Formats: sequence, structure tokens, C-alpha cells
Amino acid sequence: MLAIIFIVSIAKMPEILPNINKLHFIKTANIIDGKKVAQDIQKELKTQIETWIKQGNRRPCLIAILVGEDPASQTYIEKKMAASREVGIESKTIKLPVTSKESEIIDEIQKLNKDDSVDGILVQLPVPEHVSERHVCNAVDPLKDVDGFHTTNIGKLTLNSDTFIPATALAVLELIKRYNIPTFGKNIVVCGRSKNVGLPITLLLHSDAKNELPGGEATVTLCHRHTPPEELEFFAKHADIIISATGVVNLIKSHMVKRGACIIDVGITRITTKDGKTKLVGDVDFEGVSKVAEYITPVPGGVGPMTVAMLMSNTLKAAQHILKKNSA
Repeated sequence: MLAIIFIVSIAKMPEILPNINKLHFIKTANIIDGKKVAQDIQKELKTQIETWIKQGNRRPCLIAILVGEDPASQTYIEKKMAASREVGIESKTIKLPVTSKESEIIDEIQKLNKDDSVDGILVQLPVPEHVSERHVCNAVDPLKDVDGFHTTNIGKLTLNSDTFIPATALAVLELIKRYNIPTFGKNIVVCGRSKNVGLPITLLLHSDAKNELPGGEATVTLCHRHTPPEELEFFAKHADIIISATGVVNLIKSHMVKRGACIIDVGITRITTKDGKTKLVGDVDFEGVSKVAEYITPVPGGVGPMTVAMLMSNTLKAAQHILKKNSA
């Protein structure tokens, strides 16, 4: 009986072979390893900084201001300070009480603006509710604004002029470049319109590559909380690249992603698992989407480490720009 079945199967092969190419085999997406790329960038920066110092320049200096004792903010600051030490940037955190008045925070910033030994200034966000985030960000000297949040730097970004790019947006762009993911003429969906992440990413990817700040030459659709779910799904299904930065868990699911797309997950949300433990997750259903996409970033280990690395890059850039201005 077994022999007969085998013969029949062979006889059916001519019918089966033409259809093999139509089958979709499950393939796990290539992981975009932000942690590895961040380590590579920090090694490059360390070499550049040591060369900079050997040329007779002082060591770049980054000062962070932390208002209050928010645990997440403290963790982010610690990571930034550790990265500074790793690449050879002098760094310090100024801690202010949560009750600090807006005028007191701005006074501290103004002191740093006038300090010629300081190259980069960042105010860890969010600030307390009684403090205006915009007033505080605009108090930082645009030449020392390594976060890229000052109105002047955001304005330059809209005009594709060379400026400080917000670190998370720069992280996304750098990952796309280092993994050789094409953007020219591609459809890109950005979920989230924040002025620190979603909007800068959109500005970088849609613009002309011939500008002073080269753009990605893509067609970019910017979606946000008021985009109807069915419209988001429509746009996502036609996207070659999806970048999500909303903090909405499982916003992007496998049925919304076309095969072969690139998925950049910027979202970070801490959830409690069934066993009572906590873990970080992104906006993307990683398990499902990784079976459809060609490239995908994990959370954690994707955009997060890259954001810190690009902040270090901005700090070196600030030192170089300040030297150029003082030498003019």
C-alpha cells in the first residue's frame, strides 16, 4: 500500500510544482539591532572625541537638568550620563526639587548658557505640571540645544537647514540608513505627531535629498489619535515603512502590515504580565508582525539605545559649532 501511495504522489508532481511559487512561507523578520548599532556609534564617537582633544580642543561637556524625582526620568538620565562617560564626554546632572519655580529653572539654564565650558544642555522631560515645557526648552541657547527642542532649531528643521535634530528622530533616520533601507519614492506611515518625535521624523523623511539637511524623498502620511482606525489600517497596508511613536500597545497588528515592510517601533509602555511581573513593550504586535515584515525593531533594544547614542553625537556637534563660532 505504501508503494502505491508513493507512485501516486510522484504522478501528481507535475500538478503541484507550478503552484509552489505561489505559496507564502513563514519567514521571521530581520531584527534591527539598535543596541548593536548604538554601540558601534559610541565607539566611533569615542575615536572622534579623542582625535578632537589631541587637536588641542577641550573635552565636550554635557549638562542635564532633572526637575523632581520621577523614576523613569532618573533612569533615562543615568543612561545618558553612562553613555557620556563611555564616549569621553564630560557630564553632570543638576537636580532640582519638584517644587522649583519655572523662573528658578530658567535661571539655572541661563547660567549654563553663559558658561563657556558647557557645550550641551538638556532638560529632562517631562517637567512638573506647573512649569511650561515650551518656556523651558526655549530658554536653552539654540547652539547648546542638543535635544533639538528650541523653536529656532525646530524652525530650521522645517526648512531642511543644518541644525540639531531631536535625538529620537535622528535615531530612526540613522537606523534606516545603517540597514540600507530605501526611502526614495517609498510610502511611509508615521503614527504619532509629537513635536519631539513624530513631526521631526516626518520632516526628515519627506523632504528633498538635495537640501542642506538631506531628506528621504519619501511620500509620508502622518497619522495621530484622531485618524479613524479604518483609515490608519488603509494607510498602513500601503506603507513600505511604518514608524509608530504613540505609546498605544499593539496599535500595529500583522493584518495591517504588507509583506516585506519595515517596522520601526518607537513606542515604550510598561505593562504588567499575567504572572505579576512588569515588562516594556512597544506599539507593535512584535510576534505577529515579525512574521510579515522584512525588518523590525524590538522593544527594548531598538530605538531606545540609539536615542542616547545620537544625543552624544549632537553634543560633539555642539562643541564643534561653538568652536567654529568663537573662531569666526
